[in-house]
Amino acid sequence: MLPLYDDQPTKRFPFVTILVILANALVFVGWQLQIGIQQSVDIGGLIPVEFAHAPYTWSLMHMVSAMFMHAGWMHLVGNMWFLWIFGNNIEDAMGSIRFVAFYLVCGVIAALAHVLISPDSETPMIGASGAVSGVLGAYLVLHPAARITTFVPLGVFMRLMEIPAWVFLAVWIGVQILSQAASGAAGQHTGGGVAYLAHIGGFFAGMILIFFFKKGF
Repeated sequence: MLPLYDDQPTKRFPFVTILVILANALVFVGWQLQIGIQQSVDIGGLIPVEFAHAPYTWSLMHMVSAMFMHAGWMHLVGNMWFLWIFGNNIEDAMGSIRFVAFYLVCGVIAALAHVLISPDSETPMIGASGAVSGVLGAYLVLHPAARITTFVPLGVFMRLMEIPAWVFLAVWIGVQILSQAASGAAGQHTGGGVAYLAHIGGFFAGMILIFFFKKGF
């Protein structure tokens, strides 16, 4: 399913959401493509085995740098599109400074979840999806009844539908959980190179942390 927009207006311009999107795009275009995707991943990606055995400053820096890196255009655009659709409402509910902290904390928790299940993995992890998953979890808590205008695949056709946010996000997290279970059953820590547990960890972190980061707490 591809979300297009929601029906939840915001009171403030999503300044930080746009800055985060621009930062991810700048890292990808201005650095990763310039030196090569693989070399950039080797430099800035989070390697679980290194963090599990030496969780010092350098590994913590990789945990943050990995949040702003992507493996290709589709990876980048997919993550940033979801952030654009759902992030503005979460920023609106928190304010800019709290949103920055929330986003980074969700990303770190997501990365830790991945390291926890794959402590011996030598495959670098990159991508904003863990942090973005936290935004989705927060959105589910704050706006479960919102309507998400979505392209839904029906066989070879795509249909435009309005879907309640709780349904859209329940399907999304359900797919992550089933994919993680399937990869675990197959004896793999990740499925097709996707860190599903990072998505799951980030999502549930967002559901909990929203209560501490939203305005009025």
